[in-house]
Amino acid sequence: MDWLSKDKEFIWHPFTQQKAAAEPIFIEKGEGSWLFDSSGKRYLDAISSWWVNLHGHGHPYIAKKIYEQALKLEHIIFAGFTHQPAIDLAVRLIPKLPGKFSKVFYSDNGSTSTEVALKMALQFWWNQDYKKRRKILAFKDAYHGDTFGAMSVSDRSVFTLAFHDLLFDVIFVETPTPENIEDLKGLIEQEGENIAAFIYEPLVQGAGGMKMYAANLLDEMLAAAKEKEIVCIADEVMTGFGRTGKLFASEHLHENPDIICLSKGLTGGVMALGVTACTEKIYQAYYNDDKRKTFFHGHSFTANPLACTAALASLDLLEDGALTAVEQLCHWNAVYLEKLKDAKNGSRAILRNLRQLGTILAFEINTGEDGYLNTIGQEITKIAMSEEIYLRPLGNTVYIMPPYCITAEEFTQLSEAIERIIQKI
Repeated sequence: MDWLSKDKEFIWHPFTQQKAAAEPIFIEKGEGSWLFDSSGKRYLDAISSWWVNLHGHGHPYIAKKIYEQALKLEHIIFAGFTHQPAIDLAVRLIPKLPGKFSKVFYSDNGSTSTEVALKMALQFWWNQDYKKRRKILAFKDAYHGDTFGAMSVSDRSVFTLAFHDLLFDVIFVETPTPENIEDLKGLIEQEGENIAAFIYEPLVQGAGGMKMYAANLLDEMLAAAKEKEIVCIADEVMTGFGRTGKLFASEHLHENPDIICLSKGLTGGVMALGVTACTEKIYQAYYNDDKRKTFFHGHSFTANPLACTAALASLDLLEDGALTAVEQLCHWNAVYLEKLKDAKNGSRAILRNLRQLGTILAFEINTGEDGYLNTIGQEITKIAMSEEIYLRPLGNTVYIMPPYCITAEEFTQLSEAIERIIQKI
């Protein structure tokens, strides 16, 4: 069968202008850090397939665990029923979370995990009849997903342009800097009695361009928010499970969230699963004789046993050596960052704002215009593929975020390919 012609005839791909789209590459299999296409060519997955893959493609341990679970129970409605994988995952996950969390609410992806968190925080106040707070505080350049609540608390950008008049109002502020931190705390002091929740991507804004900011300044904001009893929501969909060098980005902070959102690496990137965990204070606002104060939210595939099993297998791997691999990858990134900064080659003039946080390394290409629609990203992807590397820049923001299983030899191949890409552009 001519798979690509059938793809063009029947499939609508995400984040893709269909009319101008290049023909997609047909991937037949993945193994470790590599993707293999139908012609036998291979590509090093330098962005972990949209930041989800932790342990490499086709990991036999995760596959084995999913297979064993599929023979027992593949799915069951999670209202009125429960099962061992969901219970085991909650029991193992809660002690690892950064704070005093009490309950896990399952959904099925990153957007829904933040959607759940927003509804959970807003209804937390609604359930307390004498305290009705409705405003949300969020950062400019934020991205929290593509469902309507998640879009509302994301920056007004090309991602949300068609829906701006339909999104609810949000107080957007800049990420904290030494210059604006006092103003930010002043705003929280002034508006705090009306703010229900503060949602943030801790330390790095992913889709906003891998923008990084200081932990101590976020701590100051969180402390100010907590003084006003604002519900603090950490969106760790991307940053969770080692990406910033610690198991969770919130571990770099002193102040802990009241709600945390997880997905992507939760299952090692193998299956769709979302988690929204909350503290006992949040949960108790729903523990009530008044049935109207029920949290009326759910998904058909809530707590899917196969997805929970994949997450448990991923946790096994993290505890059995993968976190050591994270430390190694952080070190390689740090060394390579200094090499990029110190290089005397004239081509470095096109690089700007070189930065690193844990397993994430990023920089901008100087093209006179920043943003997701900058076409230099498509050019870089094309050149990288010819170098056996898969990169997908965010416009003119180039970044790497490889799986933790990447070897020293593979990382050298990646870094040397980036050198050649820089030369070519």
